[in-house]
Amino acid sequence: MSLRYSLEPDPLPLRVRRSLARPEGAVFLVLVALLVALAVANPNLLEPGQLPRFIGRAAPIVIVTIGQFFVLISGEFDLSQGAVIGAQVVLAGNLIGADDSMILPTLVLMLLLAVVVGLINGLVTALLKVPGFITTLATMLVLSGLTFYATGGAASGNPSDSFREIGRGGLTVPIISYLPWSVLVLALTVAGAHLLMGRPFGRLLRAAGDNETTVGLSGASVWWLRTRAYVLSALLATLAAVLLVGYAGTHPTVGQGYQFTAIAAAVLGGVVLGGGRGWVLSAAAGAFVLECLISLLNVVGVASSWRDTVQGVIILAAVSAVALRWRGIHPRRTARIRAGEE
Repeated sequence: MSLRYSLEPDPLPLRVRRSLARPEGAVFLVLVALLVALAVANPNLLEPGQLPRFIGRAAPIVIVTIGQFFVLISGEFDLSQGAVIGAQVVLAGNLIGADDSMILPTLVLMLLLAVVVGLINGLVTALLKVPGFITTLATMLVLSGLTFYATGGAASGNPSDSFREIGRGGLTVPIISYLPWSVLVLALTVAGAHLLMGRPFGRLLRAAGDNETTVGLSGASVWWLRTRAYVLSALLATLAAVLLVGYAGTHPTVGQGYQFTAIAAAVLGGVVLGGGRGWVLSAAAGAFVLECLISLLNVVGVASSWRDTVQGVIILAAVSAVALRWRGIHPRRTARIRAGEE
């Protein structure tokens, strides 16, 4: 074999096929297939403005998934996202009311609450060495308990239409007819997350999920990296809550289960539980796949009670596929891990 051929990069079509064969690439093929199936089952989706509306409705869970991605890629979990959403929508409903002048102060307070929750999750997990699963489970229970105590488990407050317009409003544009504000918020979030993962913070966060000892020896603060990941997760859950107020109201159960959907979406997008491997755009695509799948099931008449079952099956299938692929690509390392050498 000529040395020239061994040094040349693979042709573009071959690289594309290899990328699509990986979980983080295959999720885009699944998304396209589900969109086609959904359009066939519900032709109204092809009408002007309907696809942007669908994307707008999916925006909150995609944003929450991106927040979960930052934590998962670092090697931890965040189970408090749904409780953060519930607390934030109730906070917005009760503090804003019909007074538009309270919108900005309330948003500032919501952001501060998100930072506090993120710091507690991150510092307890990273400094006290409590598993993130346990830490965020406790945070979830505390926030949920306080929220239900304050509201009695019923919808509480009614924020002004100006505030709700963020989640349910939009603008008229040529060609696509209507563009929800939530789509613009989602686009900025995805772009920002993608850029952030390309920065030193994102690269170190990924490395910490893969091997925190090496990152620590390099001089980086692993505890601070993970704490910032938790803060980002809480902030993005708050952003999702702002959008959800627009059409889901201020009931304390609004965000219930969002954390599990986000984990399922991220895993479906190829993010490896345990950290170190994953692509934020694929995680976002995984969230869209779940939304398309649930919408398709609703269109064909499958009961919504199957939603949790579908998500559970997806998590099992995705985790199994990634584990099998990892063992196939890294058989020697897998053997060393089993032998206790790593």
